[in-house]
Amino acid sequence: MIIDLRSDTVTKPSKGMLDAMMSAEVGDDVFREDPTMNALEERLATMFGKEKALFFPSGSMANQVAIKLHTQPGEQVICDKYAHIYNYEVGGVAFHSGATCKLLDGHRGMFTAKQVEEAISPSAYYYSQSRLVEVENTTNKGGGACWDFSEIEKIKTVCKTHDLGFHLDGARLWNAMVSKNETPLQYGTAFDSISVCLSKGLGCPVGSVLLGDEALMEKSLSLRKLFGGNMRQVGYLAAAGLYALDHHVERLAEDHKKAKEIGAVLAQLSFIKKVEPIETNIIIFELNDDVDEAHFLNQLLEKNIHIIGMGSGKLRMVTHLDYTDQMHDKLLSELGSI
Repeated sequence: MIIDLRSDTVTKPSKGMLDAMMSAEVGDDVFREDPTMNALEERLATMFGKEKALFFPSGSMANQVAIKLHTQPGEQVICDKYAHIYNYEVGGVAFHSGATCKLLDGHRGMFTAKQVEEAISPSAYYYSQSRLVEVENTTNKGGGACWDFSEIEKIKTVCKTHDLGFHLDGARLWNAMVSKNETPLQYGTAFDSISVCLSKGLGCPVGSVLLGDEALMEKSLSLRKLFGGNMRQVGYLAAAGLYALDHHVERLAEDHKKAKEIGAVLAQLSFIKKVEPIETNIIIFELNDDVDEAHFLNQLLEKNIHIIGMGSGKLRMVTHLDYTDQMHDKLLSELGSI
């Protein structure tokens, strides 16, 4: 038995999802003639109360197109120092959009409206002008932390006052909504653009969707083509997304429960320095200074347990659809025997 907790991206389609994919009606999406993809985009647009949705092969591409829609070269994106768009998208903000990032020193990847207000550039011509505020929910480097929606609403007010765009990297937004009992329409009202991932907690093999109103999204199709993201009979992937929306959202609570149980066991181990607070499906923890990280990871590998090092002494586990009850019992037992 291999227990792979490196990420919630390691899942494989369930039998039900595969059956849905193989029976999908498809067409050429470059001509916008794939009926299953059209159905997925329409469903998500309606869920979030947005006028347009567009499928992308990756969340990074969806985020980067969103940033390009909101900004011009030389302008500024305000985001947290832990933001995925800054840390894990290969400098795409600079490469694709010619924009800069103003990094905020938030708490676990989350910042305040006051911090945004203070970070906005003066209007003098020799400053890079602030144009977009970006939020990530849940926060990856913050350990799956969920934003306080009331703070999001305050940031939205700052954005409206200063004519700034507001983008949500919702790679694990489904987890946040299940954990906090929130709705897609709440987020659709708060943000100008939203990217949601289908291949993390929802267990699809590929795909993210960018959502926004028609005026903002007008150039999204041509930008997706420019980025190399157009595909043909992509309805097979859309069928996976539709299946996941029907069957894999509410069950995320199971992943959150297992993550908290893992965290409770880790917190009792003498060689663990710290376990970050656990709200959703991500567990981030630190080893004591006298424990060799590579040796610890090798000990787990010998037991067929795969996790990931995040640097700076932090390790990560992520629970997911393919992490079974049997695997969970074995992991808890093995951790206690190290």
